[in-house]
Amino acid sequence: MVWCPPVACPFCQRLSGGDLIADGDLAAAFPDAFPLTPGHSLVVPRRHEPDFLALTPQEQAAVWALVAPVRRWIEARHAPEGYNLGMNVGEVAGQTVAHAHLHVIPRYRGDVADPRGGIRWIIPARAPYWASS
Repeated sequence: MVWCPPVACPFCQRLSGGDLIADGDLAAAFPDAFPLTPGHSLVVPRRHEPDFLALTPQEQAAVWALVAPVRRWIEARHAPEGYNLGMNVGEVAGQTVAHAHLHVIPRYRGDVADPRGGIRWIIPARAPYWASS
């Protein structure tokens, strides 16, 4: 995977283009361009950095601090019954855009047949741990 410079980064472009759900000095949020569910949003640091774990503690805190305002934005428009919050750090973990980002994914009853295990389904063979007991 080739990590993109900020001029070619779609998230840097979104940050400079407006249409923000929430923002602060170090982070901002916007709707996901390819939402999994209605309201799916991303929270990103303002500084272009591919690796969330390489962000400063202040930048990491700024990303997490925007989850509550993003939730309020989602709930003003939709009626989710739950959320998945997650991030992929690195290509091997599934990261496809080289700008650190946190997914805020609203969940709705019936959006999948069996939601048990949630994010554990990134490794399908190990996800249904309740079936092996």
